[in-house]
Amino acid sequence: MESQANPLNITLPSYTIHFGDLPKLTHKGKVLIITNPKIAGLHLQTLLANLEAKEIYCHTIPDGESYKNFETINGILEAAFNHRLDRHSLMIAFGGGVIGDIVGFASGIFMRGIDFIQIPTTLLAQVDSSVGGKTGINNHFGKNLIGLFHQPKAVYINPTFLATLPKRELNAGMAEVIKMSVCFNKSLFESLQNADMTNPNTLLEIIYQAISTKAKVVAEDEKEHGIRAALNYGHTFGHIIERQSGYGTYLHGEAVGIGMIMANQLALKLNLLSQAESNAILTLLQHYQIPTTYRIQNVESFYQAFFLDKKSLNDKIKFILPNGIGNVCFKEEIPKEIVLEVLGEFAK
Repeated sequence: MESQANPLNITLPSYTIHFGDLPKLTHKGKVLIITNPKIAGLHLQTLLANLEAKEIYCHTIPDGESYKNFETINGILEAAFNHRLDRHSLMIAFGGGVIGDIVGFASGIFMRGIDFIQIPTTLLAQVDSSVGGKTGINNHFGKNLIGLFHQPKAVYINPTFLATLPKRELNAGMAEVIKMSVCFNKSLFESLQNADMTNPNTLLEIIYQAISTKAKVVAEDEKEHGIRAALNYGHTFGHIIERQSGYGTYLHGEAVGIGMIMANQLALKLNLLSQAESNAILTLLQHYQIPTTYRIQNVESFYQAFFLDKKSLNDKIKFILPNGIGNVCFKEEIPKEIVLEVLGEFAK
């Protein structure tokens, strides 16, 4: 896959993240685009007008987190076999985070792995899930517990796709930006407090800063053996919220926002975060209309769900907690009673 150079581009060890309008893309083999009906109706013609390949096919999958499963994966694989894709073919993930995760997984297991590229169309996918090579699907045990690391050949970030994004989804994407700023980039956090996200230049700068922050972490720890796990701040709690509420009540970013509030409460009890810092994070989440409250129905059940988290090892829960704004730490030896006390605050 070839494209034009751009001084804003970020180069990682195995691929480049391209910024700006979608360039002309060429591929010598067959291409299978995977998207959903909504994105196809809004943007597929833009992609097709900029894509040149030996043969081009399109496969649509239903929209929503509840379809992130083996049935959908099998449908993609069936399309790939029916169109006689081979090991020199390419898959294109054209959509949000669900599309990216599913296509990354499908391309990673088709014929033991073929190339794919990410063209994310949501803010959440642009700033987070399209970068880093994490792929996966859900099952009844939890979110993204089945998957693999499969790096894309390229990522194309085109902010103009966000013009058709509902405001709720745009706000949900901001939760991931806030997450990265709290963990790694205090100056980004401060700029978010007064940013005019309706200004296209400001939006592009925020996206660029968020991706730059994540790219540095991913380059250092591609397979999440160390510091990259810090990018899951808010997710340990948030994934449980998503699963227990049925993958439909909350968007992923909204669940992460609530999870950040829960993590902050734990950090407060451990004196890792000041009340003023906690309040600042809460205020910023609320500024972008991200939910910050949740009622836990069963505290013990919620606690036991932590042990299904991918970061937990040897029956120990690894919590990712802010250590002030701009820093993060891991805690594995937190007494159960302290965790239950925090969860109890959300059960009232």
